Amino acid sequence: MDRRFFLKSGGIGLASFGLMAAAPEFLHQFAGAATLGRDPGRKKVLVTIFQRGAVDGLNVVVPHGDGSYYDLRPTIAVPQPKKTDGAIDLDGHFGLHPSLAALEPLWRSNQFAIVEAVGSPDNTRSHFDAQDYMESGTPGNKGTRDGWLNRVLQGDKAKDQSPFRAVAMTQQLPRSLYGRAPSVAMSNLADFSIKAGIYSQSMQGGFEAAWQENAKDGLGETGKETFEAVNFLKQANPAQYKPENGASYPNTDFGRSMTQIAQLIKAGVGLEIAFTDTGNDIRWDTHVNEGNARGQLANYLRTFGQALAAFSTDLGKRMDDVVVITMSEFGRTARENGTRGTDHGHANAMCVLGNSVQGGKVYGDFRGLKNDKLYEGRDLDVTTDFRDVFAEAAYKHIGNKDLAAIFPGYAASANKFRGFLG
Repeated sequence: MDRRFFLKSGGIGLASFGLMAAAPEFLHQFAGAATLGRDPGRKKVLVTIFQRGAVDGLNVVVPHGDGSYYDLRPTIAVPQPKKTDGAIDLDGHFGLHPSLAALEPLWRSNQFAIVEAVGSPDNTRSHFDAQDYMESGTPGNKGTRDGWLNRVLQGDKAKDQSPFRAVAMTQQLPRSLYGRAPSVAMSNLADFSIKAGIYSQSMQGGFEAAWQENAKDGLGETGKETFEAVNFLKQANPAQYKPENGASYPNTDFGRSMTQIAQLIKAGVGLEIAFTDTGNDIRWDTHVNEGNARGQLANYLRTFGQALAAFSTDLGKRMDDVVVITMSEFGRTARENGTRGTDHGHANAMCVLGNSVQGGKVYGDFRGLKNDKLYEGRDLDVTTDFRDVFAEAAYKHIGNKDLAAIFPGYAASANKFRGFLG
């Protein structure tokens, strides 16, 4: 069985799946190798953001040039550009929801791209199943044990890897990071920094008990080095962190997660994969009273966009090495429902940010919202498999070109890339 070890009193989980013997080695190497601020070499960082709950992509990236959009959404459509509360025009056909105004400068500077009509070939409308398929990278197959992000890391078998190569700013390790490559889940880096110094003895006792249950040689020096590694992370002083370049993060779960990811990147802890979701204070499942340019969805999008913009501003030149991808398990119905909301749909839009992004462009094949173009007569049709978006990031940004290993059972190839990365 796969095993997880959680240092619960410190708010941090060190997870190693199927590599119990390797765990002491990577912690030993890391604990003895680094000093805060010492760059182990410029790392490419992929930041993945899950908008759990199925965001309404048609009101995020507004197809204002498609007349059917306004026919299908008489009360929740975002007005056309130049009208009161109108969409922010991007290319004459698509526009951004006006609450995402914080992202417009990134679009104009070609650091922000959109991939349209992305989704899964599996037609489930279950949040649970669709999220599982997206995180495993094997839609329709519930038997896959590891996640696509973990498989991206499995391709690099160097022995001097940081235990903080993959960090999730979530309470539990996400499905996408399950697997053989060690990953870390933290609910809150600031709380951990404070608690680690106070409760290090009780943490050590808890970890030792767990370790001795599963390994005959006990904890010994490995346990000491484990906590040296944890204390190394503590030195980042998260409580004293001040964003750079005038960046201001919103005071939300998602804003705090993005703040902490930025801090980890700056701290030089060897981060390569970061994961977060949008937290408990953003609810994308807008079945009732979704709103249009104003209202429920608009309020969520405002803080979402502000957090992404603050992250990019904060990192500045460091965004040369960072790519951010947003995702949601599926889109929502093209037609509004009887309660001025939307129901579970099919295709959606993904956002990609970074200095290496070929931005200022909407990628993908958007077939429109006329009835004969809709999937099952109700949803935007999928024309880009979400695995092709993930594969382009893994291949071009992280440098793992073994796409068959990352996406088993799928013929992923560079020929299917959309071109949002140079």
